[in-house]
Amino acid sequence: MNVIETELPGALILEPRVFGDDRGYFIETWNQGRYAELGMPGPWVQDNLSFSQRGVLRGLHYQHPTAQGKLVSVLQGDVYDVAVDIRVGSPTFGKWVGVTLSAANKRQFWVPPGFAHGFVVTSETALFCYKCTDYYAPKEEGSIRWDDPDLGIPWPIADPTLSPKDLAGVCLKDVPPDRLPLLALTG
Repeated sequence: MNVIETELPGALILEPRVFGDDRGYFIETWNQGRYAELGMPGPWVQDNLSFSQRGVLRGLHYQHPTAQGKLVSVLQGDVYDVAVDIRVGSPTFGKWVGVTLSAANKRQFWVPPGFAHGFVVTSETALFCYKCTDYYAPKEEGSIRWDDPDLGIPWPIADPTLSPKDLAGVCLKDVPPDRLPLLALTG
């Protein structure tokens, strides 16, 4: 597996080995020992699958105090995926990294606990999957505006389709610090 470190310590782009021939291909998408060596904590408690149309933007979501780490990938289509460091006390607080994930490139993206996460679909449709290190806790979830001017994320879709929850997202600077994870608690 090829591991690409990003500008945000802990956020990793993973390129699993692809074993292919004229019949198709095989990829090992999860191996507890191998991924633990990369610093991805366990246990993994929930797998999610999302299907979306072109232009759907989901995020930027986070949970606190039960922060979720997410190992994300795309089974069909293409997305632009973003992680934002929202850990109070982090030297990279408010910084983000984006990566194109697709069925064609077969990349995975590790979004550590304490990061906000979101993606936008750039193909006609996309089937997006992710493993989570903690359970979904709706009462602990927050949503940061996808177009927060202080973040300045250059999303490849100008006018995305958003859920009511994401339309109600707030700018990171407007989130009370006690509603954000601390660097010491998330690593």
